[in-house]
Amino acid sequence: MSTLKKSDKKAALDFAAWSFNVTTSVGIIMVNKALMATYGFSFATTLTGLHFVTTTLMTIVFRWLGLSQPSHLPLADLVKFVIFSNLSIVGMNVSLMWNSVGFYQIAKLCMIPASCLLEVVFDHVHYSRDTKLSIMVVLIGVAVCTVTDVSVNARGLIAAVIAVWSTALQQYYVHFLQRKYSLNSFNLLGHTAPAQAGSLLLVGPFVDYLLTGKRVDHFSFSSLALFFLALSCFIAIGVNLSQFICIGRFSAVSFQVLGHMKTVLVLSLGFLFFGKEGLNLQVVLGMVLAVLGMIWYGNASAKPGGKERRSILPVRSASLKGSSEEKAGTEK
Repeated sequence: MSTLKKSDKKAALDFAAWSFNVTTSVGIIMVNKALMATYGFSFATTLTGLHFVTTTLMTIVFRWLGLSQPSHLPLADLVKFVIFSNLSIVGMNVSLMWNSVGFYQIAKLCMIPASCLLEVVFDHVHYSRDTKLSIMVVLIGVAVCTVTDVSVNARGLIAAVIAVWSTALQQYYVHFLQRKYSLNSFNLLGHTAPAQAGSLLLVGPFVDYLLTGKRVDHFSFSSLALFFLALSCFIAIGVNLSQFICIGRFSAVSFQVLGHMKTVLVLSLGFLFFGKEGLNLQVVLGMVLAVLGMIWYGNASAKPGGKERRSILPVRSASLKGSSEEKAGTEK
């Protein structure tokens, strides 16, 4: 009975974490769409830097309230993480600018195979046949409902490759650091958010000028633009926190698979709020296929042998070794 209750509690917490991430991620997409498309604030990299400024303030408040305990993260690991994360942010923005929307979506889909390869190579994770097939169904479904015109050029291909691998490495590294140093999501954000805020605010205006030809310091803010900017920064706290929580609980691959539910929700909300001219049988079929694939993935990966981790990272404290091994060994 106690085992059943423990599994039920874990399932409830998993669902809460995933729902938190989906809600905040979809919300920030809608707010950023209004901020950029309606009010003309097209400085995406600088905006992300501001997101991490507010996230840093959140970690300071949590530490002051005693909700986050002091922890240690070696400088070398922090620098690696910031490089991967910032390359991911800049790479995705550049890829979107230099590539067609269709190729940009294909590049995003490649993040799942890239994350799988990292787990296989570094953690010796084994996937069952059903798990692999379910991932393929998700990829096909999302491709059917999002990929339209596909054109590629040399610089766009380079940007897409950098974006895909840096994103996969960043998400893998979140899980890696949490397990290796026994860091919870608040502690890891406390280390990484200030470094990302400073570095992105330093390079962001230059990157945005390269991408848009506009200077952020010349932007004329209206009261509504300021409101949506503040709202975006506030929601970003939840996005950043929930991403670390989810990757810590699900692994990078599961996070990517579940993340495509956000694509389906964004499409659905777009049709609901911004018109139904893009809604057709192909899009509906792709959305249904993607959802079925996600359900299949959840069932397949949860079965014995569906997804097994065959190596265990050492942790810093011997007293924490048992709990860490139990967590790694029970991840399916």
